[in-house]
Amino acid sequence: MLLYLLITCLSFFLFVKSLPLPTWIYKTKTLFSFYIYKNPFIEILHLTRPDIASTVLNQMSILDLPDLPLDYILDLLPPAELCSMARVCSSLRERCVSNHFWEKHLMTKWGNILGPAAHKEWQCYISSPYYLDSHHQQTRHPGMAKIISLIRSLSTIFQDDNQRGIYASSLLLDSTMSFYLSLETGRFWFPAQVYNRENGHVGFMLSCYDAELCYDTHTNAFQARYPPHGRRAIAVEKDVPWERIRAAPIDASPHHLHISDSLREVKPGDHIEIQWRRNKEFPYGWWYSVVGHLESCDGNLNYCHCHNSDIIVLEFNQYTIGSRWRKTMINRIDHREKGNEEDGFYGGIRKLNRKEEIERWKRLWPSSILE
Repeated sequence: MLLYLLITCLSFFLFVKSLPLPTWIYKTKTLFSFYIYKNPFIEILHLTRPDIASTVLNQMSILDLPDLPLDYILDLLPPAELCSMARVCSSLRERCVSNHFWEKHLMTKWGNILGPAAHKEWQCYISSPYYLDSHHQQTRHPGMAKIISLIRSLSTIFQDDNQRGIYASSLLLDSTMSFYLSLETGRFWFPAQVYNRENGHVGFMLSCYDAELCYDTHTNAFQARYPPHGRRAIAVEKDVPWERIRAAPIDASPHHLHISDSLREVKPGDHIEIQWRRNKEFPYGWWYSVVGHLESCDGNLNYCHCHNSDIIVLEFNQYTIGSRWRKTMINRIDHREKGNEEDGFYGGIRKLNRKEEIERWKRLWPSSILE
């Protein structure tokens, strides 16, 4: 019975819905709309009703926000816009120059190529008179014009009065913001290492050497200055891409022999970096190599005892078989600098444990075998 009633009601509803509306409905709708539009009482009610939301929004500013939402908004701003916000008023200025915001930008863009040596050099740099007096050349990069104009006025950005200007200026110059801007504008040369130096010169394939670098915002690349080798003058390389730069894995002078602490663990198949220099006057560079098997071993891992030997075989497979650069051997127990003026000098060893380091060397592999 209920099912029959439901079917009947549904059929009636569909039938009525399909019929056209009578003409008086449209006329009534038109008259009612005209009445509402022309009725002065309705119009007065509409005009006199206060728009509370609009009034509140017109009276609010970003400074009226609580600290947490305001910091969240500022945290989303890119560096150039954060600099612009710092010039709006003193309240925003104090927030926008905070290390809290700039440390994230510094680590995101520069963290992979800044090591302890770069941070030490920065501390020396900001304490030198050159930092306060130096000027950077003009740039046409639209996003960086604001940054450069700001960094030029770092010493006066807080000068509401003399005493506060001196204090706040010194505080800002030692800030993470100042560090970031000095890197971004190329005012600060920092120490790092460059893979395949001098545009991939054949004599430096699969090596990594210390250099001083500065950033060029126009090309999004770097200029590198390599220290002099013996009587050779400083070598300069331009347009070095990000992919060929890394922070020094060991915080030590490139002229010092690295004392290896993992030689007892090294076994065939391990990936390593070894120090090498042409002669005693040259700095060391790091060269990629793979640990090989002794001549007495057939390479069968089930019977291999190379890891028990005092001798470690290092293979540089970027060189052709038979090349004097293809293979060398070092002592596992009594390891020290080994070599001569003809073949160069081999120094300390770093075992590569991170997959990212190994993959990076493989991406730099030369397109053809070297002689």
